[in-house]
Amino acid sequence: MKKVLVYELQNNGLKVKTQVPMNIKYKDTCIESGFIADIIVEDKVIIEIKAVTEINNIHHQQLLTYLKLTDLKLGILVNFNTDYIDKSIFRKINGNLD
Repeated sequence: MKKVLVYELQNNGLKVKTQVPMNIKYKDTCIESGFIADIIVEDKVIIEIKAVTEINNIHHQQLLTYLKLTDLKLGILVNFNTDYIDKSIFRKINGNLD
């Protein structure tokens, strides 16, 4: 499903990056964290894709961590393992949208 989503985003003229490593900036050093974001759109929105029975708090926290590491403001968590996709999309905001 991720490939289909990426195709549709790109087909709509959006710049999309996939499997983006999340690094930690500490003092003057960039440290690899081992975290990898599924999709970043237009260098503004992180989309995290899941295919799990149930979205748990850890999935929400993972996306919030990615937002903090990148200093991006908006993230979307999507679970494709569902009968009702409209009830399985969650919007996350990192801080205020100034």
